[in-house]
Formats: sequence, C-alpha cells, structure tokens
Amino acid sequence: MSTAQSTDVVVVGSGPTGLTLAHELALAGVRVIVIDKLADPNEHSKALGLQPRTVEVLDMRGLLGAVLERSLTQVPDAHFAGLPVVMNYRGWGSRHPYGVIIPQDRVEGVLEEALAARYGIEVRRSHELVDLEQDADGVTATVATPHGAVRLRSRYLVGCDGSRSAVRKRLGVAFPGTRTAFSGVVADVTLKKGADALGERPKSIRDLLGVDKAHQDRMTWPLVPLQNGLYRVVWGIYGRGETDADRPVTEAEVHDSVRLRYGDAVEVDEIRWLSRFTDSAYQAEHYRRGRVLLAGDAAHVHLPAAGQGLNLGVQDAMNLGWKLAAEVAGWAPAGLLDSYHGERHPIGASVVENTRAQAVLTNPSEEYDGLRAIFVQLLRMGPVSHYLAGMVSGLDIRYPMPGSGTDELTGARMPDPDLTVDGAERPLSTLLRSGRGLLLTTGATRRWGTLADAWAGRVDAVTAAALPDVPADAVLVRPDGYVCWAATASDHTAPERLTDALETWFGAPGPTPPRSEAAPEAAVSH
Repeated sequence: MSTAQSTDVVVVGSGPTGLTLAHELALAGVRVIVIDKLADPNEHSKALGLQPRTVEVLDMRGLLGAVLERSLTQVPDAHFAGLPVVMNYRGWGSRHPYGVIIPQDRVEGVLEEALAARYGIEVRRSHELVDLEQDADGVTATVATPHGAVRLRSRYLVGCDGSRSAVRKRLGVAFPGTRTAFSGVVADVTLKKGADALGERPKSIRDLLGVDKAHQDRMTWPLVPLQNGLYRVVWGIYGRGETDADRPVTEAEVHDSVRLRYGDAVEVDEIRWLSRFTDSAYQAEHYRRGRVLLAGDAAHVHLPAAGQGLNLGVQDAMNLGWKLAAEVAGWAPAGLLDSYHGERHPIGASVVENTRAQAVLTNPSEEYDGLRAIFVQLLRMGPVSHYLAGMVSGLDIRYPMPGSGTDELTGARMPDPDLTVDGAERPLSTLLRSGRGLLLTTGATRRWGTLADAWAGRVDAVTAAALPDVPADAVLVRPDGYVCWAATASDHTAPERLTDALETWFGAPGPTPPRSEAAPEAAVSH
C-alpha cells in the first residue's frame, strides 16, 4: 500500500452533491480530493430536473448560465403526486420561478468542468473507498485504485456516495425507514418508430405527467425527448413484494411499458440505460459522526416524487460547505459544524414525509380515489397550492436561528432584487459569489457596516442605495444565502444584535486564524 496522501477534505462520490460540496470547499480555499468508484463520468439522464431553489444557488455561484445552455427547457409549474392541478412558484419572491428540465449527467458535466477550470481539481475515478478509520486529528481512507490500494489522510471526509453509501456503512450509522410494494423503472431509449407522434420537449409539467389509469396496478408516463434521439421511459407497478422490487430490470419490462401506453404506435429500438426505483424511504439517524459526514442520498432516500432528490442533495452541500470550510480554516464558532445536522436533518425528514404522502396518492388503486379527489380540491385553493409549491421547490425553507421568530427574513433565504452599488446595478446574488458572508446596508444604515471590519475575510460589507421589496434596511447573509440577521434603520438594538450574529455564525472577531496543517498521519497499522 502506498504512503498516505494528505489533504483537508476527501469527498466520496462525484454526483451533484459531491461536486457541489467540492465547489464550496475549494471556493473557500480548502484542499479537496474527490474520489469516485466509477471509471467514467455518468452518461445517463437519471434525475431530470432542477427546482427553483437549486436554480437560485447555481446563479449565486455563477454556474446557472452554463446549466441553462445545456438544459432541455424550463417549466413554470410543478406538481404534487402527479395530480391534475399544477402549481406555480409565483408568490415566493424568486428571480427564477421555474424548474429546469435537464438530465443529471449534464448538470454533473457543468459542475465537474467548472471544478477543474476554476480550481484545478479533477475527480479521481476508479477510486473506491474500501475502509476508513478516524481519530482525534483526522480520517484515514483506504482506497482501491487500478494501481493498487492507497491511503488518503484528511482532516474530514464526507460521504456523498449514494443510497448504498460505503461511507455510511463503514460508520455504522443507522438508516431506518419504510418500504412498500412499489417498483418503478426508468430508462433512456432510442425509438424504432413513433417519434413523430410524441411531440416536442415539455413546455409545462403537464407534458411530463399524463398518468394512464387504465390498469389499476400500474402507471405510465409520456415519453420525454432528451437529446440525440434519446427518450426517457418511466413506469411503475404496485403490489409487488420486496423481492420482486429488488430484482434487476429486464429489457422486456421497458418494451412492455411503452407498449402499455402507446400500443403499436411507438416501438423501442435500443435501450441505453435502465434502472429500478422504489418508494423506499430511509434517513440516516446522524449526518455527522466525528470527522465524517453524510450528504445527499447517502443521508436520505425517498421516492423521486416532484424531482426533489437531486435538489435536496445540492442544498445539503451548500449548507455543509461553508461550515466545514470554516472548521478547516480555524474560525468556526462552537457548534457551527453540528448545525449542519441540526438544520438539514429536519429538511430531509420533511422531504421523506411528503414523498411518502405522494406515494399513497400516486397509487392508482380505486381505494385511494376518494383521497385523490379531496387533494385535487385542496390544490385548487390558492394557499394550499402555494404551500405545496414552496415545499417541493425548497423555496419555503426557513432555518431556526436567533431572531427567526421576530421578523420575516431571519432564517429564510435572502431575496434577490436588483441593487444599485457604487452607481452600478447588479443582482444581489452576485454579491455572494465570493462564498463569504455578506453584510448589506443602505444609506440609512451605512454606519453599521464598520461593525463587520473585525470579520474581514469572512464577511463582505457592501452598501446599496436601497433594498427594494426587502422588509429591512440592513441584512447579514450567510454564504449559503440565508439571512441570519435583519434590522430596520430605527432599530436601536440592531448593532448589538448584529455583533451577536457575527459571532454566532462567523466566529470570534479579529484576524482570520492561520490555516492549520493537514491532519498528521495517524498511528495506525496496515
């Protein structure tokens, strides 16, 4: 076995979660190694959409333009359990009130290319984690490579390696949950005939639904055109036991599902990729154990209802990235890294809960017709539709933190109005591209900007002419885009509360501590 290589953080897994996390860490100056057991980048569609909150954070890091260039289309609406009443994102104050239809491999391509271009970080492929040990100073990962086993020594390690996470299993973290008798199939195919009858790329979420209830135990969805003559096939069947749901997908199932929906009008030619999914719902009991953390599907698994999975993982990474970077840099206040579990575990639990509900509503059995009918009526009520659209999009997230119970901004994501800064107009989100915190003041509150001087290098202080449509005259925004302090010009307690917030989220005042050396080699035998 080769001598251990040292770094700050090892990220296991190069899906959207792992790549987003690597971006956040590298942006903050953290040394990162990303490993993946697969020999080649993913070339399959897998997840097919980005929710508005993910669109917002990609814009916040200057990555949205490249994503939109590779996307198939944008849709202005959302669904809940495929019910025939669509929801829109209006009323959530987003600059991007739409979902982006884009295959997962294209999202990963944008993230991986930017990681290499901006920071010189290449994913180490054919690198499979086979063991890990941690001590008081760091983590030693044993990794199988084409050239033999190597050891990677890091201060922290993050498992972003999917639902069958080797990291989670090595940690022994419990992964409780539920499983019912549903089995779904997703595949990328080319067609021998029938492409002309399928229409163009979706313009609304309605074009992705069209559930056929002709068979009481199964559902089919319209074929979705992807790229280069590829189409997405999705279908599901209820009433199977767990053994059936776990068996490999056969090509015959894909052909049968297309025939079930289209008869002889459409015929599959080649199957490029196929996979089975279920409505399994599991969540790790702990997202952190010592110096090892879990994110994305390694931390939670659920039915891919309303396209929440990829987006949930990206938000995990955004929440964790700056906190872990602060820990590595030596300025993290006590409890900051633990707040990753404290904030994200309840969000993961909420998604698991809403997808369980959608699994019941999606079941085409007649016994659920009454429940579906009631939900359709509820969805036609504006407040209900607004609430559920916020839930599935991630726009409604509000983290509990000091002050979140006294104003409407603290704990919520920061709106993204156009601001005038130094005489030039720019979106507020562009002020967060540094990956640092942001203290944003206006003319009436400019004097408070100097309070952040003691946190220089961790917080940027910017004065804008005004904060249009924002119910505050000054805000402190975390690197992940969530407000952690807000005040009006007349608030006489604002300076003291601001200092408290700066210390709570950005550590003790004073120069940023010098970077610690990499974790020393552990005294372990191999």
